[in-house]
Amino acid sequence: MVLRDKKTKITFHSGVLSIGGTVIEIRYENARIFFDFGTEYKPELNLKDDSLQTLLEYNLVPHLEGVYDPSLGYESTKEAGVETAVFLSHVHLDHTRMVNYLDKDIPLYALKETKILLDSLNANNDFILPLNNPMDAFTRDIIPCEHEEIVEVGSISVQLLRVDHDAYGACGLLINTPDLKIAYTGDLRLHGFDVQDTLSFMERAKGCDVLIMEGVTISFDEREDDEDTVLSEQALLDAFVNIQNENMDKPITFNAYPANIKRLVEIDKQSPRTVVFTESVAKILKETVGRDVHYYKEVGSNNSLDSRLEIRYDELLGDTHQYLWQIDKDYQNLKGGGVYIHSNAVPLGSFDPAYTPFIEALDENDIMFVELKCSGHAYPEDLDKIISGIQPKLLVPIHTLKPEKLENPYGRRYLPERGNTI
Repeated sequence: MVLRDKKTKITFHSGVLSIGGTVIEIRYENARIFFDFGTEYKPELNLKDDSLQTLLEYNLVPHLEGVYDPSLGYESTKEAGVETAVFLSHVHLDHTRMVNYLDKDIPLYALKETKILLDSLNANNDFILPLNNPMDAFTRDIIPCEHEEIVEVGSISVQLLRVDHDAYGACGLLINTPDLKIAYTGDLRLHGFDVQDTLSFMERAKGCDVLIMEGVTISFDEREDDEDTVLSEQALLDAFVNIQNENMDKPITFNAYPANIKRLVEIDKQSPRTVVFTESVAKILKETVGRDVHYYKEVGSNNSLDSRLEIRYDELLGDTHQYLWQIDKDYQNLKGGGVYIHSNAVPLGSFDPAYTPFIEALDENDIMFVELKCSGHAYPEDLDKIISGIQPKLLVPIHTLKPEKLENPYGRRYLPERGNTI
């Protein structure tokens, strides 16, 4: 094999044969990088706690030498003279959840948009796993990078390039060692608001030696082609508008994942009703993209938002036609006979123990449940297009339950198992 005599080593610590928890290491002599730094998501385990020891015990995170915060009680050995860095592709928890468990002396890099969003999402210390001893902030320091910026880690160079995903600030990585060009897609797609970013990444990665690629959508036998699934972000926005136009005299509420900043902004822009967000999401929109939006106060809040944009909670509860407003708890307070739109929000599905009580609360209050979802991941046919655009010498499918369904007409394919090094 043409790559056999290279010095570069790639270790797949986790994130293979699973959706999430990607931790991959690339090493060349005395330099090594890791990406990403999340955990696998298995709420059905009902863990006693989220300590590092518990996560290791249930294989939700991998054993790593000289990487975790020593104050967490994990015994490992640091190699003298080895330069280490960690990179994040985007804010989703399966890629970021354990960043606070990273050794504080190891630099952590991400696009500046990801840093801003992660700091905002974790402003109340309830998004990612907590720091052992928080001082000035709840999220450990992240070094913000510009689009196309190159970071040198010893003899390894890493370039961060934006891609289209349903998380603000998502990027892929182009990694060059002295003997290999490696591309890591992160999570990406070709049907969002930033398709050109993915196309540009494909062009920059073209002809790479190794393509490490997500394959979430090939995990399932068939795409869900039901009436609640839309195939593009704009189609989802069109559906939001149609629901409002078809229910002009009914109260309408919604929820959406807060990391999907562009969807939230477009809901606000395109909706015929006045859109009102929760206070926390309004703060995130202000901090990430500088957008002022209508909001309602939450219990015990103290914010710096524009008071002229505040809408009273009791006014929202009594409304039947003026507002489209976001709700993420206390569904029992909603006025009967209304419509609720669930747009890739949590709880994500029946696998989550919180899902059934959530659906029952809406049903008991005579609220019509509408699910509008649009995947953050490339559809199977688009995965093939991405491979065709890059034409890698070696394809390594990860972040999927069925990696064998991705093929490489342009070279070889390697199906890793957890812990493999090539």
